Amino acid sequence: MLAYAHRLLPVLARAGRHRAFTVTLTIAAALRVVTMLGYPPARLYWYDSFTYLHNAVHLRPEQGFHPIGYPLLLRALLPFHSVEVVVAVQHGMGLATGVVVYAALRGRGAPGWAAVAASAPVLFDASFLRLEHAVLSDSLFVLLVVAATALLVRRPVPSARAAAAAGLLLAGAALTRTIALPLILLAVPALAVRRVPWRRLAVLALSGLLPVAAYAGWYAGVHGRFAIGGGDGVALWARTMTFADCALVRPPPDLAPLCPNGLALDAASEYVWAGESSLNRLPGGHAALNERARAFALRAIAAQPLDYLRDVARDTALAFAWTPVAHPARTVPAFGFAHGTWPLPADQPLAGQVRREYDPDLTGMRSVRPYADLLVAYQYPAYLRGPLLAAVLLLGAAGAVRRPRTAALPWAVAVTLLVAPVAVLDFDHRYVLPVVPVACLAAGLAFGRAPRRPAARPARRRSPGRGRDPVMGCGRRAAWPRRRRASRR
Repeated sequence: MLAYAHRLLPVLARAGRHRAFTVTLTIAAALRVVTMLGYPPARLYWYDSFTYLHNAVHLRPEQGFHPIGYPLLLRALLPFHSVEVVVAVQHGMGLATGVVVYAALRGRGAPGWAAVAASAPVLFDASFLRLEHAVLSDSLFVLLVVAATALLVRRPVPSARAAAAAGLLLAGAALTRTIALPLILLAVPALAVRRVPWRRLAVLALSGLLPVAAYAGWYAGVHGRFAIGGGDGVALWARTMTFADCALVRPPPDLAPLCPNGLALDAASEYVWAGESSLNRLPGGHAALNERARAFALRAIAAQPLDYLRDVARDTALAFAWTPVAHPARTVPAFGFAHGTWPLPADQPLAGQVRREYDPDLTGMRSVRPYADLLVAYQYPAYLRGPLLAAVLLLGAAGAVRRPRTAALPWAVAVTLLVAPVAVLDFDHRYVLPVVPVACLAAGLAFGRAPRRPAARPARRRSPGRGRDPVMGCGRRAAWPRRRRASRR
């Protein structure tokens, strides 16, 4: 017993140092239990959720907007035949994301209060609770990006194993949401500035790009085009519909039908789905028109670069509003916990097939009291307002200046995740949430301590008889070793 107690003492000492975070994590876990009890079985979105569940059963590259990453997770959970198990795993991913942020900051010398504060938004923000409770790819995507970034800032020079693991995590993120593709290209020069050896940069690049290339090859074998999705051109075309002027663009005859047709919508993303938009009036569907849509969008951006940048800046600024802005107007930007029932959509063609193949007990979500009452009241104070997000990003920028070898990379990742979705499609409050934990990681690194240099080893004392003449002193070799060697001859 004494031996076991002796081994347990260091463990208890370490747990005592993290007592505040242990309490924080316990409360965050309890909130997730309340969420599952208050809104069974899960939140389902008309297009995304049912497409993901269908792709999980029929694994093959999809021509739309969703690569294979999240369907692979759903496929791994298919034996349970329950979307409740899916959201339970995602709630666990939310907790794991908070743990990664805390552990990364403590490992870089940040004080306990700073590490706990940096992990708090992802653990307690009601928007993350709602996101984890939906059949969506976002929770997996956030965990993959945060884990990869934490690995790359764990040490000033990451090991080859850390570089390979981070590359694989970024590849998984890119195959979950394509917006992570620039992060692979961003990480390599960011580490090169830190004078990371080129072999480790090569390991990071290869481990990040090879899985993506393999999937693109699979996609080409199925759909005849080397890509990881079939909706990028359509998305970029929709981005240009808020400013494109065909008198300036001057498209060729084959692209002219994609010009704006006078339809005015309140968000760029609405043009993807509006039946009255010029793209959706053409025959063939999104997959067939994707190449033409991309060609038109690139011509429009080249012809009107300032208009494009103005619209991207205007929509990105929506993330910093104190009161969440509904964009598009039909959406609920925040405070989405409510009372009621939400039946399965009758006009969703995949609903019946998903119920047969993935979850036979699948039903629409409903609220259950008193758990839903708690969450409805909780969501109003537990929300990271836009100006607070701006303050976190500014603090992260200060950390990037103060500790460029550690904080610069997560800050650059956060800014990329904030701007890139708006640049290629539109602003969405869902797309802002992955920014939060990475920005908090960069901000927390501003309080980190510089790594201690190992103490210099004391100079080894040499025996007077092994290389120094005990009589003549320094600089003259002893004569007796030579005489010993001569005596052996």
